[in-house]
Amino acid sequence: MALADVFETVAGPDAPVEFAAYDGSRAGQPGSPVKLTVRSPVAVAYLAQAPGALGLARAYVSGHLDVDGDMHHALSRMAKAQELRLSTAEKLRMLQALGGPKLLLHRIPPPPQEVRVDRRWLGGRRHSKGRDASAISHHYDVSNRFYQWVLGPTMAYTCACYPREDATLEEAQVNKFDLVARKLGLREGMRLLDVGCGWGGMVIHAAREYGVKALGVTLSAQQAAWAQAAIEREGLSGLAEVRHLDYREVPEAGFDAVSSIGLTEHIGKQQLPGYFAFLLGRLKPGGRLLNHCITRPDNTGPTLLRGGFISRYVFPDGELEGPGHLISLMHDTGFEVRHEENLREHYAKTLAAWCANLDARWSEAVAEVGQGTARVWRLYMAGSRLGFERNQIELHQVLCVRLHADGRADMPLRPDWEVPRVLAG
Repeated sequence: MALADVFETVAGPDAPVEFAAYDGSRAGQPGSPVKLTVRSPVAVAYLAQAPGALGLARAYVSGHLDVDGDMHHALSRMAKAQELRLSTAEKLRMLQALGGPKLLLHRIPPPPQEVRVDRRWLGGRRHSKGRDASAISHHYDVSNRFYQWVLGPTMAYTCACYPREDATLEEAQVNKFDLVARKLGLREGMRLLDVGCGWGGMVIHAAREYGVKALGVTLSAQQAAWAQAAIEREGLSGLAEVRHLDYREVPEAGFDAVSSIGLTEHIGKQQLPGYFAFLLGRLKPGGRLLNHCITRPDNTGPTLLRGGFISRYVFPDGELEGPGHLISLMHDTGFEVRHEENLREHYAKTLAAWCANLDARWSEAVAEVGQGTARVWRLYMAGSRLGFERNQIELHQVLCVRLHADGRADMPLRPDWEVPRVLAG
């Protein structure tokens, strides 16, 4: 059986992609804007040894499988084709056609971009400080230049909030930072703690636009260095600071507000009660917390897919919870939740813009971080965009407050953050 025959068995004879293989066989639709090319038997071995998304990812990241055309378009088309379910007999027949059980005997090492717990540097107890630092470093200490090309001038690596359909990525990211600031009720002279602050976008925005004394902390050394340099360029050293520090080691307390934008996904389910308790303890009575994080649409499955592409290549130890679970934990910790919203469609648009940025600088990105890492990003961002579009993942902002002892919340009777203030400049 030729590889094209196997492809047709799996994807169907009318799959809306063009397929070509090293054995000379072809299938699918010639001239399709999406073309899959199997370049070597190594790709076949990867697929046989790890059937499904992980095998495909290994073959693609390693360069033994190519995808020409828009990656989001490709994944969307193949997702429809993959709805086909094969019987055990059909799977065995295909394995035999591809070379038989010998494909399973000689294991092909995964690409070097893959993190395998306890077989590389990601060892120790999950979500211990040391292991968290290694996991964060794996993803964020790639290259600040690479991130600038992908994320754009704001260096915001979290979901933007689009004020209108045709807004640019930069406009949407500034709008996101300002929405967080308005929800937190920031005013001149307040103190803000931003945990998991990334490259300091929220810290800089709060200090520059609101006159807030802002402290950000991140486990990424490269992020902290970049953020401190940006703060100095902005002339904000008297108001803003970013430290290379675990949020659990922040000694200060009595903050007027805490923002957590894209950190909760890294905390881990068992550590969430302690996480919210720590943030509650950093706030003064009447202080607000804005928690902005990726969630799953329900709580029926596991929080961590250890063998999945995201866990092995993108976010080691990352765990997603449903929004209801998070809100319940916030209440149990002592917060009062005052507002919640889902920005799922905004994240799909954000990822579309990041994908476009990467495609536009593809050759430079490959030269900067290597083909394997660039391919990880191309696959991960396009797949995540598809996940948000199909409600397989969501993005929720939850606003809560630490009440005064007498129950006062110091909150407006109605939300007052939907009308944006005029930003300077």
